[in-house]
Amino acid sequence: MCYHGLQDIGTRLYLKGKNEDMSGTSSVAGHGTRRLVTKVPEVTVYFWIVKLLTTAMGEATSDYLVYHMNPYLAVVLGGIGFVASLILQFAVRKYIARVYWLLVVMVAIFGTMVADATHIVLGIPYYVTTISFAVILTVVLTTWYRSEGTLSIHSIYTRRREMFYWATVLATFALGTATGDMTAMTLHLGYFASGVVFAVLFLLPWLLRRMFGLNEVFCFWFAYIMTRPLGASFADWFGMPHSVGGLQYGRGLVSIVLTVFIVILVAYLTVTRKDVQREPVVRRQSRQPAR
Repeated sequence: MCYHGLQDIGTRLYLKGKNEDMSGTSSVAGHGTRRLVTKVPEVTVYFWIVKLLTTAMGEATSDYLVYHMNPYLAVVLGGIGFVASLILQFAVRKYIARVYWLLVVMVAIFGTMVADATHIVLGIPYYVTTISFAVILTVVLTTWYRSEGTLSIHSIYTRRREMFYWATVLATFALGTATGDMTAMTLHLGYFASGVVFAVLFLLPWLLRRMFGLNEVFCFWFAYIMTRPLGASFADWFGMPHSVGGLQYGRGLVSIVLTVFIVILVAYLTVTRKDVQREPVVRRQSRQPAR
């Protein structure tokens, strides 16, 4: 199954860091050992499902709020929610499903508002924003790798790496939003056709990994970027009016249904802990008494 292929890519992601700064991020696991505490989930089927649901929910919720209340107030409220959830995520000392996914949801909502504002308010064409966000993402990833020697999500156990991780997530959402709008509106593919294109691109890394051994880290982040336009395209397809190629179920209804599914899945993950990474145990070298 393709999802299991992507899961395999995620679970084997590891590039050894040049400098492993672990101060203040580990807990004692036993005499002479210490257990590193990660702040992100394991990459499983559940990860990809919830990620796709949050991208779709963020698109529908953002559009609903902007068009059913003062758009400036909506953006301010979205920004407050994003900052509050970001502070909460950085305040906890380990991965907590409801805290992590709350921030992902707020990134989806606020990120959509910001990406849309660059086009609607500032009048910047979609292809320009797509290129701009691609450059920003490249800069973030390059800086992250030069600083840490790794882009692996299995190495998010220092504050600095966590900052790089969330900067990357934010950049991927912005890029995905701009790319999805560009294909649907500028290239006139429509929402459903765009969704099909991005579904293929989402699964492509798994195929290339299986056939040609493409780099695991690249495969993961490429698939991660594709989740944004994939989820958003189908959210728009379900929520938009018939006049623009949608099924006209309404953005509000789409947002509510997706939120219910997200809550159920995150509650399930919280109880079962199926997405909690196995923390690596590092043995400390014991000092031999001087003779």
